[in-house]
Amino acid sequence: MAEPDQSDFFGAASASRAPDATPTSPAAHQPLAARMRPQSLAEIVGQEQLTRAGSLLPQLITTDRFGSLLFYGPPGCGKTSFAEVIARETKSRFVRINAVMSNVAELREILSIARKMPEARTLLFIDELHRFNKAQQDLLLPDVEEGNVRLIGATTHNPGFYVNPPLLSRSHLFRLEPLSTEAVATVLRRALEDGVRGLGEHGLSADDAVLTDLAVLCDGDLRRALNALEVIALSLDGKTAIEATELESFARERRIRYDANEDEHYDTISAFIKSCRGGDPDAAMYWLAKMLGGGEDPRFIARRLVILASEDIGLADPFALPLAVAAHHACEFVGLPEAELTLAHATLHIACAPKSNSATMALAAAKQALKSAPVQPVPTTLRDKGGKASKRVGHGKGYEYSHDFPEGISGQNYLEQPLKLYEPSSHGLEARIADRLARWDALRAERRAERDES
Repeated sequence: MAEPDQSDFFGAASASRAPDATPTSPAAHQPLAARMRPQSLAEIVGQEQLTRAGSLLPQLITTDRFGSLLFYGPPGCGKTSFAEVIARETKSRFVRINAVMSNVAELREILSIARKMPEARTLLFIDELHRFNKAQQDLLLPDVEEGNVRLIGATTHNPGFYVNPPLLSRSHLFRLEPLSTEAVATVLRRALEDGVRGLGEHGLSADDAVLTDLAVLCDGDLRRALNALEVIALSLDGKTAIEATELESFARERRIRYDANEDEHYDTISAFIKSCRGGDPDAAMYWLAKMLGGGEDPRFIARRLVILASEDIGLADPFALPLAVAAHHACEFVGLPEAELTLAHATLHIACAPKSNSATMALAAAKQALKSAPVQPVPTTLRDKGGKASKRVGHGKGYEYSHDFPEGISGQNYLEQPLKLYEPSSHGLEARIADRLARWDALRAERRAERDES
C-alpha cells in the first residue's frame, strides 16, 4: 500500500519541526503547476467570490474555526491550492490522499494516527472525494464529528449527487468557477517572471496576446495552462521569445472540457434542449458542436431530439417527429463522423420549428383527471361487443359509426363525463387543428340538438 502523504511542511506540530518553520522551496523536478501553487490566500486568482475580504472563507481561515470544507469545481480551478493554503495558514498537520488510489485500510490508519495526535489538528485533504463509495465516506463521519480530523474534500462532481448526505450536512460547501482567461494569463506571466518557483531563470518573454491565446486554449484549466507553458519553454531550443507559432501544436490538440459522466454532460444537454425549445438555432448548434467535440454518444443526442419533437413541437409541426426518428436511425447505421450532419439537420429543423407543448399538457391533464376523480367506466355504446355474453348485456348497442356522418362527427359522447384536456396552440400547423376542433364542436352541438328534437 502506498504511504499516504502526511507532510507537515505547512508548519504542523511535530517533534522534528517547529510549528512556525518556513516552508522549503519547491523541488526543481516538480511540474511548473506544482511549483507555482499559491503560498497564501492572496496569491489565489480568479476566485474572488471566495477570497475577497469579509467573505466567509477568509473569516474561517483567520479564526481557524471551521469543521469540514468541500470545494466543488472543474479541473484546474484551484481546489487543491485552497486546501494547501488553508493548511499552511492554520499551521495544521496536512495529510493528502487521492480517492482513486486510497482504500479503507489506508483511511483507517490515517484516522487512527490523527486520534493519537489531537494537538496537531490534522487536516485531511481528499482529492476526487466523489470516488469514495458510501462505506468509505461513512468511515469518515465519526472522526469528523469528534473533530479528530478536519476534512477538506475536492470534487469535480456535484456533491449533492456524490457525497453522502450526513457528510455533506457537516461541511461548508464552496463552489469554484472556471478561471477567466485574464486570471490564467496573469498566472502565466507570473510563472515566466518568477526566478524561484517559475521559469524566470530561462529569461523567456512572451507578448500578452500569446499568453492570452494559451489561456483560451486551456479553457480555464490553470494546471493545464502552466504545464503547457513549461513544455513550450523547454522546447524552444535556444529561442528566448514564445511566439504564436509555438502554440500551434496545442491549438491542433485542444480538447474541450467535457465528461459524459459528469456535470458538464448534464449542463450541456440542458443548454442544448433549452436552446432548441427557445427557437435559437445558433445556440443549439453551438451546444451540439460542443457535445460532438467532447465525444458525446450521438445516439444520446438523437434520443433527446426525438423527445423534443413531441414534448415541445408536437402538432405545430408534425414532420418534426419522423425527422428526429430518422436522425436516430441514421446515427445507428451511418455512424460518425457523417452522422454529425444528420444531427445538425434535425437540430436546425427542431430549433426553427413552431413550438407547442399541447401534447405534454394534454397528457398531464389526463393523468391529473385520473388521480383527482374516480375512474370513469367505458360507456356501454363504446364497449367491445364481440362474443355472445357481451351482446347479451348490450355492449356496443347504440354506437353511431362516425363515417356515416358528415366530416365523421356523430355528436355522441366518448366519455360519460366529458372533459376538456387538449388545448391546441395557435402555432404552426396546429392552428388549423384548433379551427377544425372548433368547427367539430359546433357540429356536435347541432347533431345533439337534432337528436333531442327527434
